[in-house]
Amino acid sequence: MAATEFQCTVRSFRMLTPTVFEVTFDADKPFTFEAGQFVSIVIPGAGPKGRDLRRAYSIASAPETSPVELCVKLVEEGPGTNFLYKLRTGDQFRGFAPYGDFTFEAKPERRACFISTGTGIAPFRAMVYSNHFKNARPLDVTCLLGVRTEDELLYLDMADVPGLKFVSTVSQPRESWTGFRGRVTDWFRSQNETYPWLETDYYLCGNGAMITEMKEILTARGVQKDSIYQEIYYK
Repeated sequence: MAATEFQCTVRSFRMLTPTVFEVTFDADKPFTFEAGQFVSIVIPGAGPKGRDLRRAYSIASAPETSPVELCVKLVEEGPGTNFLYKLRTGDQFRGFAPYGDFTFEAKPERRACFISTGTGIAPFRAMVYSNHFKNARPLDVTCLLGVRTEDELLYLDMADVPGLKFVSTVSQPRESWTGFRGRVTDWFRSQNETYPWLETDYYLCGNGAMITEMKEILTARGVQKDSIYQEIYYK
């Protein structure tokens, strides 16, 4: 579907973690997208010589729900995140959507594994709550979220999705942390030959280093390229 320009009105703003926030909005016309796609937001006057910039943000809500939800990491000196961080209820901005082909491919005879770092979990949240996913569930699905500290964990409600195994990995946890200690890549290295490596489709979303390392791990296990999907997040 072709991208369309929208005038968006902020419905709400809230902090999800100390460094991640959520902005929800309503669009001035029907907002159609597939779970996993993103919106390109216009950042007014932030470019060279006062020109507008565009920045991309994955949609964290399912296509069937309203308002539309964005999950955004606050990046120091980032023109896009700082623009969105200042928005409050009733403010307006321009956006173009939908973009992207990082969408869930229904394969009921296969397993699925969603692997994310930080706000890379946003498209997976949209996917698992979408009707498309509910109507074409894989054999089973695992979702991994990797963060540095427990304070940065996001969308833990996904653990309540029927049939979904949600794994939080924390690389620098406090002593009281009882979950997995390490990165998402460490979790996969801890799995042995009984893990269904070749029966699973892998969706990778987050920082480039994680994606590169995960692809090396999967390739070493014999996973084929057509079973690996990726979306790299840049600052």
